[in-house]
Amino acid sequence: MIPIRYNLRSIVVRRVGTIMTILGVALTVTVFVSILAMIQGLQNTFVDTGDPLNLILMRKGSTSEVYSFFNRDVKGIVETIDGVETVSGEILVLINSPRITGEPTNIIVRGVSDKSLALRPQLKISEGRMVRPGFREIVVSKSIAKRFKDANLGDRLKIGRTSWTVVGLLDAARTAYDSEAWADYNEIADEFERPVYSSLIVRAQSTAAIRSIRERVEEDRRLKLGVFGEKEYFASQTSAALPIQILGYLVGAIMAIGSCFAVMNTMYAATTYRTREIATLRVLGFKRRNILLSFMLESIVLSLCGGILGCLLALPVHGLSTGTANFNSFAEVSFQFRITPTLMAEGLAFAVIMGTIGGLLPAQLAARIPIVRALRT
Repeated sequence: MIPIRYNLRSIVVRRVGTIMTILGVALTVTVFVSILAMIQGLQNTFVDTGDPLNLILMRKGSTSEVYSFFNRDVKGIVETIDGVETVSGEILVLINSPRITGEPTNIIVRGVSDKSLALRPQLKISEGRMVRPGFREIVVSKSIAKRFKDANLGDRLKIGRTSWTVVGLLDAARTAYDSEAWADYNEIADEFERPVYSSLIVRAQSTAAIRSIRERVEEDRRLKLGVFGEKEYFASQTSAALPIQILGYLVGAIMAIGSCFAVMNTMYAATTYRTREIATLRVLGFKRRNILLSFMLESIVLSLCGGILGCLLALPVHGLSTGTANFNSFAEVSFQFRITPTLMAEGLAFAVIMGTIGGLLPAQLAARIPIVRALRT
């Protein structure tokens, strides 16, 4: 093998081209890692939601609570099933509200009962208090309070035909409930003239009871309800990230092609500049494959340096809160960017792939240069 210090010295000598190539790769990796961090955060928001003992009952055929509705009398039937500890009937509606930046978007408002908060122990009221029935009060998540107008404590938020007072901020522990506002079920049902349930949240007495509850509900023809584990249901909602994921990979692929050409251009320039050096190495006994591997290594080192820099540049987006449209419910979904060690490793692997592709043709050219022609150059 040709000593690695030869490649390192060559990189230093061509410092301008080296820096430009590293920056080009770094920019690509930064965008790539940031997009993956956004997808990771959006998916984890749904995956981390739910309690193993909770079941969500919706109308059969519905894939989202937003599009489910059924008569309220089924709640009494479900409460009599063996193994059921608690049942909460809830309704979901969409309201259109302006963000702080001005553009309007949909927010999910969940009509809840006095049991709803207890059924979700990971959630808590961080400021203010829970709503009181009959007073047109609402609790919003901290994420919504930061992103939307008239959503802070004491503000009046328009819901339906009237304005409701924000009396509490909900700490949803970075779950899907971070994109919701909660109000009393009866008041929401009256406001929108929808005396129905969107879902029943059922707490099982034990893990063993879940199977029997599921079987009883699915077999009872009076109910006509589908049964989902709460974690199972929210995990299925990760399809909301699919359009963003496709767009992200498309952008990353386009930028990667540009970076590959940048690496290729740098390595072609290096081959032209070092023609005599290559011939000298051949005269000293180094074979074509040694030249090929040496130039490939140089290309990969350049890209790896760019990958490391790109990962470091992407770190500031970790924990950044943002929101996007949920393509299942067409409502705002809030989440945080998440950069993990695995994700950074993917960014470095992405950089190595770009270096390998970009350096292959110049390395082959360097290995094939005839010795006599190179010495005359």
